[in-house]
Amino acid sequence: MYNKYVENMTPKSNGWLNCLKAFIVGGAICLIGEILNHVYMSFGNDKELAGMFTTLTLVVVSVILTGFNIYQKLGQFAGAGSIVPITGFANSVVSPAIEYQAEGDVFGVGCKIFTISGPVILYGIFSSFLLGVIYWIMSM
Repeated sequence: MYNKYVENMTPKSNGWLNCLKAFIVGGAICLIGEILNHVYMSFGNDKELAGMFTTLTLVVVSVILTGFNIYQKLGQFAGAGSIVPITGFANSVVSPAIEYQAEGDVFGVGCKIFTISGPVILYGIFSSFLLGVIYWIMSM
């Protein structure tokens, strides 16, 4: 009885359509990044500096779209396709800050800003340290 209830209440999804949406949106974000990179290189910047400008632009655009609640709608449409690393990470940092802004700068924004991205930062740093130690030991 319960399984039938869950089956009736669970929204039906089309896996292939979801994959296509994710592919198109994620690919479009990456394509925009590549276009920006080439535009910045055409201004005379080397590849590394153009990459930094591209990253900065994608983060700023993601933050602005999150602030206007557009990135959330993009995420609902594209699912995993909107979690392209740089834009998805910027969204995950800004979303809690916007949500808890009414609670103040310290207890709202300060405490909640890394709610989602905090574990990513923590384990990213820990993994980098661990791999660095392993690399150092192997190179001796």
